[in-house]
Amino acid sequence: MSTVINNTTTEHAADRGVHAVTPYLVCGGAADAIQFYKDAFAAEEMMRLENDAGGIMHACLSINGSSVMLTDECPIMGAAGPNALGGTPVTIHLSVDDADAWVERAAKAGATVVMPVEEMFWGDRYGVIADPFGHRWSLSHPVRTLTEDEVREAARAAMANQGP
Repeated sequence: MSTVINNTTTEHAADRGVHAVTPYLVCGGAADAIQFYKDAFAAEEMMRLENDAGGIMHACLSINGSSVMLTDECPIMGAAGPNALGGTPVTIHLSVDDADAWVERAAKAGATVVMPVEEMFWGDRYGVIADPFGHRWSLSHPVRTLTEDEVREAARAAMANQGP
């Protein structure tokens, strides 16, 4: 089956700074989340739409050149953030120029380091943080280039060291 992409739709989204695939985060305290992402990831606020009570109905940020949308929790609409749900199975990946520096800045802004940055078998320095709103972010930058076969072999060796 072939899928046809409507170029007019994706071009219209791109004109507004939005990518064809964009995470949409539900946050308990979206205004605070916007400030956190500004502090932690140097996010630029592209748009904010507030409701009559001052809550965030919709916002769009640019983080390292990619769009991220967010909203406040809204139980009557079934929108709950990871903290309200007891966690998240999703990790948002952020490719950066210096994973160590980005994780350090995020931690200073209030993130919890879940996995410290270290060199990984696939050739990146990679680490994971949890933001105060329950979303997980992995951050990485390449340090060496490997072929697909080299990555497979490195993965086998890394998993062999993990034990049963």
